Amino acid sequence: MQHTRDLGRHDHVCWSYDDRADIGLHVAEFLLDGLERGQRVRYVGYGNAEALTEAVLAVDGIGAALTDGAAEVTSLDAVGPGGAVIDARGQVRSYAAATDQALAAGYRGFRVATEATSLVRGPEQLTAFLHYEHLVDQYMAGHPFTALCAYDRTRLSEQVLEQLASVHPSTNLPGAGFRLHASARPGHSAQLSGEIDMFNRDVLVQVLDRVRPPAHGGRLVLDAADLTFIDHRGLIGLDAYARSRDTTLVLRTAFPGAARIADLLDLPGVRVEPVA
Repeated sequence: MQHTRDLGRHDHVCWSYDDRADIGLHVAEFLLDGLERGQRVRYVGYGNAEALTEAVLAVDGIGAALTDGAAEVTSLDAVGPGGAVIDARGQVRSYAAATDQALAAGYRGFRVATEATSLVRGPEQLTAFLHYEHLVDQYMAGHPFTALCAYDRTRLSEQVLEQLASVHPSTNLPGAGFRLHASARPGHSAQLSGEIDMFNRDVLVQVLDRVRPPAHGGRLVLDAADLTFIDHRGLIGLDAYARSRDTTLVLRTAFPGAARIADLLDLPGVRVEPVA
């Protein structure tokens, strides 16, 4: 992924960077693309609100949008200090209300770019934020809301970046082997795609623990139609996770090896349902 324009209705982007100028260009691209599509846009970051506004004003064509209300700037300082733990459900409600307001004002949707590094620096922060990312992704799947989450990779570990990238449908981070995000298909707890192997199967369980996808009728149903590989230890990890949550994990996948491996291992917490 090289650009932050031409995003779809349900596109939630994780963008990691190590150059402030580079992220500035991609945030500008993302916001201007939203304005061109008739959306209201917002930039969110830590720091003085006036300084944040001045930074956005450096983007050609955004000054008029700030004047007429099509563009907004918000400081995370109002949410709390850099070590604050996000209120996941409260933040989703806030963005849902902002989306409704944008639609009522005649815009086609709402788009937000957030510099979120300071919200994921500690373990408690990361857990709350990954849960938020999944909740807001569920909202995006059915509403005209699009978001870019920017993370400074010079301030975060590779493990943290891998977990953050995995819960977004789109990312510029190389090597993110799987995605776990909201499914647009009714009755599914989440969508799982990519490959689960010896390098990331532990990460998958860690992400599930933090994301906490909702169960449906006592079952955690994963839309894994785009899962291309999962090894036996990956399935064992899913089984352990399901049993720790006192639920059954249903893996709906086209990968033929999953059902065979699950049958051989006799995993009580996992049921594989083949899909075409």
